[in-house]
Amino acid sequence: MPRLLRRRSKKVGLPPGSLVYTGEKVFAPAKITVIDYDDKKYAEREAASFDECPVFSPEPGVTWINVSGIHQVANLEKLGECFHLHPLVLEDILNIDQRPKVEDYDDYLYIVLKTIRPGERLDEITVEQISLILGRNYVLSFQEGNTDIFAPIRDRLVAEKGRIRKSGPDYLAYTLIDLIVDHYFVVLETCAEQIETVEDGVVSHPTPTTLKDVHRFKTDMILLRKSLWPLREVIARMERRESPLIEDATSVYFKDVYDHTIVAIETVETYRDILSGMLDIYLSSVSNRLNEVMKVLTIIATIFMPLTFIVGLYGMNFKYMPELEWHYGYYMVLGFMAVVALIMLAVFKKQKWL
Repeated sequence: MPRLLRRRSKKVGLPPGSLVYTGEKVFAPAKITVIDYDDKKYAEREAASFDECPVFSPEPGVTWINVSGIHQVANLEKLGECFHLHPLVLEDILNIDQRPKVEDYDDYLYIVLKTIRPGERLDEITVEQISLILGRNYVLSFQEGNTDIFAPIRDRLVAEKGRIRKSGPDYLAYTLIDLIVDHYFVVLETCAEQIETVEDGVVSHPTPTTLKDVHRFKTDMILLRKSLWPLREVIARMERRESPLIEDATSVYFKDVYDHTIVAIETVETYRDILSGMLDIYLSSVSNRLNEVMKVLTIIATIFMPLTFIVGLYGMNFKYMPELEWHYGYYMVLGFMAVVALIMLAVFKKQKWL
């Protein structure tokens, strides 16, 4: 289950701007991809570290630098020097429990997003913080791990599909954000199929495992809601073009992403209501099953009460009991007990207690 809150104990007492990675330990090397493109050319190269500052593409070209693996702080320090990034921005990139937000630093926009995708197992989801920096002719993207989630964007750049090669860095930032939002729908579709299965189990045969599944989905929905609600405000600010780095033509596309985000939020709220109802149904089903069991046990106990009385009556050790000397007394008592039991069963059946 993903953590709802990451620890920041490593940063206690440190001054603002201290570069400390707060995520899990990663031993894999970082991967840096530098892409330069315009409507006529496309160049891509990879590196493990920054030995020197990357050269910008000439106008109207765009440079896109993607860093997969932010645990190597030296790479961020070098990028900060090359692009004159504020120390607080570098600190926020390394603090991977950031709330989705957008900050305007005049020369660039700093954007924090959360991408969520299915994990290795069907019952888990993977959460990763994505940081974007949108400049005048460049876009910087930072990922926690080495998962190549932006591969479809690079494929579109190589194949010259759409208008991405003819547009500026703001459109590239839009495509990255749009891809991140699309991943929410992949997770929501997977959750929908599993929730339907759990819902059938809650109604037909609720078990402790069913309750565990409901609790897990409720936690997942809290995590999705925590990531989506702030994202709505981020995209709304970019749609309003509060920064000159976003052109009028691109703001229309941000409006489309905003609509997708609203749909995802409404879907999450719907699933939360369904899960809350499932929890009530589970408790009601368990209570009804317990009532049925208690009813059966009560009926059995009620039937055996007069039979026990009869057995106890003739189990007394008095010397002078007329029936004790009767040759067929034993069989008569058994028959009488059977008749009493059948009469009581008939009465229960007539009263519809069975």
